[in-house]
Amino acid sequence: MNQLKGLHHVTAITSSAEKIYQFFTYVLGMRLVKKTVNQDDIQTYHLFFADDVGGAGTDMTFFDFPGIPKGVHGTNEISKTSFRVPTDAALEYWVKRFDKYEVKHKGINEQFGKKTISFVDFDDQQYQLISDEQNEGVSSGTPWKNGPIPLEYAITGLGPIFVRIASFDYFKEMLEQVFFMREVAQETSFHLFEMGEGGNGGQVIVENNTVLPQARQGFGTVHHTAFRVDERADLEAWQKRLHEFNIPNSGFIDRYFFGSLYTKAAPSILFELATDGPGFMGDEPYETLGEKLSLPPFFEEKRKKIEKLVRPIDTVRSTLKIEKEYL
Repeated sequence: MNQLKGLHHVTAITSSAEKIYQFFTYVLGMRLVKKTVNQDDIQTYHLFFADDVGGAGTDMTFFDFPGIPKGVHGTNEISKTSFRVPTDAALEYWVKRFDKYEVKHKGINEQFGKKTISFVDFDDQQYQLISDEQNEGVSSGTPWKNGPIPLEYAITGLGPIFVRIASFDYFKEMLEQVFFMREVAQETSFHLFEMGEGGNGGQVIVENNTVLPQARQGFGTVHHTAFRVDERADLEAWQKRLHEFNIPNSGFIDRYFFGSLYTKAAPSILFELATDGPGFMGDEPYETLGEKLSLPPFFEEKRKKIEKLVRPIDTVRSTLKIEKEYL
């Protein structure tokens, strides 16, 4: 049974596809590599922000469900998403950048031996930057070459995801016995788990919290997180394993850009296992990734209907010259 290789993507909910596009593109400097729709709700945008080539393990994605209320942070939620930057010095740049763009942040701190900055967006979605300077393990991606961030400071991929949970012993057993993760460190109520080669790209940080009320999903919260496997055969092996533990799951789902398998790891905690390929380069050239409404082949016959349901968003960047911002 192959271990999970690391983080694949995190999918969250936003109040505004337009605003999250501006925030991720021009503040965080991540590349929109796919503008598509939620395959289970075609009136809803699904935006994928990633590294320069849309590599697995680098993307944060967003739904903008029409009419959804604001979420409430609490226990039993995927509570924070991390992004990797190359060095501790990069964090000094990001403090200046967040101050310039009036992004709320908590300055540079340290957890599990890594320098970090926690920050939020306009929806109070929770994020952190984490330095790779002291990191070993799962390799990261390539920063967006034509983005606004100098490459030596730019985001290269996903770092640890945070889960806040009330029933820690149950969740620990799920991570270790079912998903082959291993606890490698603890600081106060935070427990660090690793998968695969470990390091920032293969970690889950679990906060044991029985004080906060139950979280409620809505905009400003995470919908699910996904972990990497190589190919469909791995998903089929994982499906068999979940059945052996009597854990309900979705079975294989073809998402066109990758294959998927979904399961609830705990109440309100949705995990997805996803294949590294085929990826995002199959239907758009590198130069114009994310600039058109991309639909998988099984949705093409519905294109006219879908284009009427979702409002146009201008995501063209190939005709713009985006200057690097040195601060």
